[in-house]
Amino acid sequence: MRKEWVVMLAAIGVAATAAGCSGGGGKEADRSNTAPAKPAEVQKPLEPVTLKVLAPDSYLNAADFQALVAEPVKKKYPHLTVEKITGNLVDLLTARTQLDFWVSYNGELSNHLDRGIYTDIIPLAKKHNFDLNRFDQAALDVIKQYSDKGELYALPYAENVVGLYYNKDLFDKFGVGYPKDGMNWDEAIELSRKVSRQEAGIVYSGLQSTGLSLISQLSLPYIDHKTEKVLVNSEPYKKAFELGKTIYSVPNNSHFGTLQAMYDRFMKTKTLAMISPQGNLFSMLKDVPDMNWDIVQKPFYKELPNISGWYNLHLMIPTKISKYPDDQLRVMEVLFSDEVQTAMARKTARKSALKDPKYVQMFGADMVELKGKNVTGMFKGKSGPAPQLSRHFSKATSLMEAEFANVVKDGKDINTSLRDLEDQIKQYIASQGK
Repeated sequence: MRKEWVVMLAAIGVAATAAGCSGGGGKEADRSNTAPAKPAEVQKPLEPVTLKVLAPDSYLNAADFQALVAEPVKKKYPHLTVEKITGNLVDLLTARTQLDFWVSYNGELSNHLDRGIYTDIIPLAKKHNFDLNRFDQAALDVIKQYSDKGELYALPYAENVVGLYYNKDLFDKFGVGYPKDGMNWDEAIELSRKVSRQEAGIVYSGLQSTGLSLISQLSLPYIDHKTEKVLVNSEPYKKAFELGKTIYSVPNNSHFGTLQAMYDRFMKTKTLAMISPQGNLFSMLKDVPDMNWDIVQKPFYKELPNISGWYNLHLMIPTKISKYPDDQLRVMEVLFSDEVQTAMARKTARKSALKDPKYVQMFGADMVELKGKNVTGMFKGKSGPAPQLSRHFSKATSLMEAEFANVVKDGKDINTSLRDLEDQIKQYIASQGK
């Protein structure tokens, strides 16, 4: 009898084991069939990488490059070292120098479309969940127009801002009220008549601007990007030249000849009351601490209220020849982080191309030389469309400025000047070949 019980218990044990192995039934069966948990996968450290950035000092000097790029990237990604290099882009490409980024502006993009150095950022942004919706979409559209299929070849880390700078001491000297935000060009010219005068043998000029500063407000590109047809002998350019002629027809407000001469009269001899250049003067004014200056919104054409110019974007351009696309994206991730964009706006007075208005509100907040200045006045003006600029834009600009001076300084007929400018640009294009 005892033997029978032993056999029966053994049979029950075998049946129970079989049931457990079959996976049928209850929770116990489920637990017994669960594989042991694998240990968490250890993330391998990323291999050290050095990225090279061609960054002219006119865009990012050594100190700003360290503060806005190299140091924050190293902090976020210790495996990455980002180095600033200088030189000529074409020379570096010819020498097959390592080049992972190039810093420039949208007007230079067309110069190198045939070199095969641009890469589309959009797929890489999707891969890394990098949100392109944070950017001013009109600014991104300016860049996309240089591609055939809407590719995004660069990201704007800053937008150049323009305004009307003025010497408060000269207005005080002559008992004239200061310039205001919201003036059109007619109002600015009338104001300039009150401070353009001679006293004690010194000529004081009221207002200076450049041809490009006036043309950019009309979004005029000189040359059709695709056909290379020259566009300057037309009514829109005549309008800009006529405005320039009116500005410089004010007595004692003759054209100084060069942009540097304008700067010198404004910041060195301090005999120029107002200046409206195409660029930002903050870095230069920092070196003139004794100057009592301020800034207002750039005057505008009556028919284009509040348009200060076209989009002038400072770009971080990743190259297609880089061996490190994922690390390129990591650099851009850091550059466009809230931390870096905040520092850039507050400490270097660069306007962020991110659309969050807080970056405008904090513009130049940590810069002693901007304390008490009407810097927010610049932002009352808006950027108009930026045309797709030709690869001949820089040379065409220099030719245009020379003809602009011929008109406003030497009295050349505007129609004749524009015809001559058209011929000069055509000759230059022909000399460059395809």
